[in-house]
Amino acid sequence: MASASSPQAGPQLSAAAQAFASEHYAESGAARFGMDLAGLANVLVEVLSQRDSPGRQAREILESLHLEELVLSRACLAGHNGAWELFLTRYRGAMYEAAWRMARDEGSAKALADSLYAELYGLGQRGESRASKLRYYTGRGSLAGWLRTVVAQEYVNQYRRTKRETSLDAAVEDGKQFAAADPQMPEVDPRVEAATASELAALPAEERLLLAAYYLDGRTLAEIARLLGVHESTVSRKLEHAAGGLRKRIRKRLMEAGMPPRQADEAMQDVDVRDLKVKVSETLRQARGELSFYKEKEG
Repeated sequence: MASASSPQAGPQLSAAAQAFASEHYAESGAARFGMDLAGLANVLVEVLSQRDSPGRQAREILESLHLEELVLSRACLAGHNGAWELFLTRYRGAMYEAAWRMARDEGSAKALADSLYAELYGLGQRGESRASKLRYYTGRGSLAGWLRTVVAQEYVNQYRRTKRETSLDAAVEDGKQFAAADPQMPEVDPRVEAATASELAALPAEERLLLAAYYLDGRTLAEIARLLGVHESTVSRKLEHAAGGLRKRIRKRLMEAGMPPRQADEAMQDVDVRDLKVKVSETLRQARGELSFYKEKEG
């Protein structure tokens, strides 16, 4: 595999990447895929250049990488057949399992996993060439964990696309029946509502805007990334951090209110946000004017 031209980076980043590549070349598995030392250094420079933590030392960032998995992903991006064979052996089963957990249907799960595999390989739904999603993997976490997140995001995106494409008129013409709204709202533990309301109100402005754009307005990661002027992977990390942190803080509040840990987990798993007497939309949107990147969705 020929080494790519080195991304533009300062001399300190380049020196750190070259030194780290020299020390860890053998264990990285780069030679297995025909990636030379310069090629590995270029990959590390690229990762360092994309990281949004300028205060951290380059060496610390490099030490935290899942290096062998990062190299595998870059070898797949370069079209190395052996890399793709190894990728399929290691991760295809996990992708199917993650897809099944989302879809809960074998046929739908297989279709979801296969469509995602095609996108990782760099093919669109109609077989056209496109940039592979693997370019967004930077080795920050495990490749398996990153793939599970991508599967979940693709499931949500497919659901949104299907929902947008199915109009009310078309559904009526198909003879679908629409159940009347149930005037009785399910009983929700008031502690869940109180904890959720408090933590939503306490969210930083940027996190409120990200959550509103993704979960309420239905924007894709790519759309939000363009608005922010950052990489799609950065948006993914920020969303994962915001949603995960919110869940942990709500759980903590529930336990502080006297709810046992297991009951708190079950309460958060079983409740539907639509059943909460909490103004979720209004709360998340209250910071709309505080950051300039957010634009009201048209239509």
